[in-house]
Amino acid sequence: MIGNSFTTAAYVSYALALVGYGLFALRVLLGWRRSARAALLAGAVAASALWAAGALLTVEGPTGASLLLMDFGDLARYGLWFAFLGSLLRGSNAGAGAGIAPRSRGLLRASVAAALVACLLLTEGLPFGAQLGVAGAELALALHLGLPIFGLVLLEHLMRRTHEQMRWSLRPMAIALGGIFVFDLCMYSYAMLFNRVDLDFWIARGVVHALVIPFLVVATARNTGWTVEMHVSRGAVFHSTALLASGAFLLAVAAAGYLVRYVGGEWGRTVQIELLFAALLCVAVVATSGRFRSKLRVFVSKHFFSYRYDYREEWLRLTRTLSHDEVQSLRERSIMALANLVESAGGAIWIKDDDGTFAAAGRYNVAQPVVREPAEGSLPRFLARTGWVVELAEFAADRSRYAGLELPAWLRDMPNAWLVAPLPSGTELVGFVVLTSPRVPVVLNWEVLDIIKTASRQAASYIAHARATEALLETRKFDAFNRMSAFVVHDLKNLISQLSLMIRNAERHRDNPEFQRDMLDTVRHVVERMNGLMLQLRTGAAPVARPHVLDLGRLVQRVCAAKSEAGRAVDVAVDAPVASIAHEDRLDHVIAHLVQNALDASPADARVRVQVLRDGGNAVIEVADQGSGMSEEYVRDRLGRPFETTKSAGMGIGVYESTQYVASLGGRVIVDSGEGRGTRVSVVLPLAAPDAQVTPHTEPA
Repeated sequence: MIGNSFTTAAYVSYALALVGYGLFALRVLLGWRRSARAALLAGAVAASALWAAGALLTVEGPTGASLLLMDFGDLARYGLWFAFLGSLLRGSNAGAGAGIAPRSRGLLRASVAAALVACLLLTEGLPFGAQLGVAGAELALALHLGLPIFGLVLLEHLMRRTHEQMRWSLRPMAIALGGIFVFDLCMYSYAMLFNRVDLDFWIARGVVHALVIPFLVVATARNTGWTVEMHVSRGAVFHSTALLASGAFLLAVAAAGYLVRYVGGEWGRTVQIELLFAALLCVAVVATSGRFRSKLRVFVSKHFFSYRYDYREEWLRLTRTLSHDEVQSLRERSIMALANLVESAGGAIWIKDDDGTFAAAGRYNVAQPVVREPAEGSLPRFLARTGWVVELAEFAADRSRYAGLELPAWLRDMPNAWLVAPLPSGTELVGFVVLTSPRVPVVLNWEVLDIIKTASRQAASYIAHARATEALLETRKFDAFNRMSAFVVHDLKNLISQLSLMIRNAERHRDNPEFQRDMLDTVRHVVERMNGLMLQLRTGAAPVARPHVLDLGRLVQRVCAAKSEAGRAVDVAVDAPVASIAHEDRLDHVIAHLVQNALDASPADARVRVQVLRDGGNAVIEVADQGSGMSEEYVRDRLGRPFETTKSAGMGIGVYESTQYVASLGGRVIVDSGEGRGTRVSVVLPLAAPDAQVTPHTEPA
C-alpha cells in the first residue's frame, strides 16, 4: 500500500494519533462516571485509538485483518461521534426531537447505521468489496464522502440551536470535529474525482486527527454535564496553542518552499533554504515577543475558558512578584504585578509621605515622574472614598460615572496613561498606581476590575508592612541610642560625683602636694572617661578595647580605699590571689557602683564588707551591707531592669549596666536580700587560667 519512502512518515503520523487518542481514552475512562453520554464520548475516543492502531498495522503490511481493523475503528468512531452529537441535540434548545418526528428520527438512525455497515462491507481488499470490483469501490467512496457531510450537518444543527450563552462550552468540540469532518470531506472528494485515496492525504490524516485532541480535552473540561471529570491547565492550553500555531506556520512555509523548489528551476533549492531560514527567524521573533504572548493569552482565555484568569496561578504569580528579593524595589515590583494582570507595558507608583502628600516613588518602563499630589486633591480623595479603578479613556468620554473627580494636569499629560488603581490598606489610601496602555486591547469587565482591586489591596498590604517595618527599625535605633545615652548620663553622674568630692576636699587640702597630685590624677581620669563617652556617642557603641587578666583583690582594695577616703568605712577581705579576664576600667566601675550602693543603703555607722574569694572554677566578689534590704518581689521582678531604682536621686541604670557587662564576660550577678536584713551582691566571674600573666596594675588616670 505504501512505498518505502513514505513508510516513516506514515508510521510517525499514525503513531502520534495512537498515542494521543490512547492517552485521552485512558484519562476519560479514569474520570468517567456512569452516564450514557460519557460512555459515548469514551467509546468515540477509544474507537479513534483502535483506528490508529489498525492504520499502523496497515503501514507494516496491508492484510485483510489490518484493513478490517482500521476501517472498523474508523466507522465505529464516526457512528459514536454521531450518537454523541445526537445526545447533545436532545439536550439542547432544539427540543426533544430537534424538529423531527419520532418515526423520522428512527428512520434516520437506521439509515446512518446501514451506511456505516455498507462502508465496512464495501471496503477495498475485503472479500465482498473485491467481488464488486470497481463499482464497489466507487460506492464505498461515495458512502464515505457522505459521512463527514452528515457530521457537518449535525454540528451546524447543534451550534445553531444551542443557546448563545452555552456555545462557549461547545465551541472547542465543534472546532475539533469540524476539522476532522472537513479534512475527510476533502480527502474523499479527491478520491471520488480520481477513483482512489490520495496517499499524501492518507498519511497526513493521522497527524490531522491527532491535532484536534487538545480541543476535545478543553471541551470535556468545560462541560461538567458530560459527567467526565477533567481539568485543563491554562498553561498547557497556552503552550499547546503556541506549539500548534508554530507548527502550522512552519508546515505552511515548508509547503510554500516545496512549491518554490518545484517551479523554481535551478534556483528553487536555494530559494527554499532562504525561505525556511526566514521562517525560523520569524518564529524566533514572535516567540520572544511580549505583544504576541499577550495576544495569545487573551485568545486562549477568550475562546477556551469561561473566566479570563486562572486565579490560583495569578495569585501565586502575584505573591512571587511581590515577595521576590530582586534588584527592583517593592514599589517597582508592585507596578509589575498589577501591569502583568492586564498586559500593561509599565507604569508609575505614588506613595503617601509622612507629610500627607503623594510622591512619585517608583516606575516601570516609563520615565520617572517628579510630580507630587496633595492628599486633599480630587484624585486621592476620590480613590480613598470609592476605591474604584479609574479608566482614563472612559473618564474622558463620560464623566458622569466619576462624579466629583477632577484629574490633575500632570495625569492628563502623562503619555499612554490608561488606568489609575488605588492602593488601599484598611481604611487608609497608602498610594496609587498609574498603568500605561496594554500591549493588546483588554476589555475592563467586572472580572478584570475585581482582580485589579484584589491585587492592589495585596500590594498595598506589602507596602504598608514594609513601611511599618522601616518605622520599627528606626524606632529601635532611637531606642538603642536612648539606652546608650542613659548609660552615658549615668557615667557622667558618677564623674560629677568624683569632681564634687574633689572640690569639697580642696578647701581643706589644697596646699597639700599629695592631694594636688591626686587631684590632677582624678581630673585626668575624668577627662579620659569623658572622651571615651564622647567616642561612644559618636560611634553608637562602646569603645573597642581588649580585656586582660586582672588581679581582682588588688582592684577591689583600690576601689574600697577610694571610698574609705570619703569618710566611709569599708572592710575588705581577700582570701587568696584571684585573677579573672575583664576590662579594668569597666570592672572598676561595676565594683565602685556596687560598693556605693551598699554605702548609700547602710546607716552612717554601719560597715560595708567586700570579700574576694574562689568558688570552684569561679572568682567571686561579694559586697554585703547592713541596710534595710529589698523585698523578694522587688529583687525578682524589678531589680536589674533599666530605670528601676529605690533611691530618690537614682536613675536605675547602674545595676542594669553592671549585670549586662558581667554577663558579657560569661559571669553573672547574684542578689540575696530581704527586708530588714541587708543585701549581699555576688559578682561571679570565670577564673583566669592558672598560667595567665596578670597585667600590671595601673592607677586610675
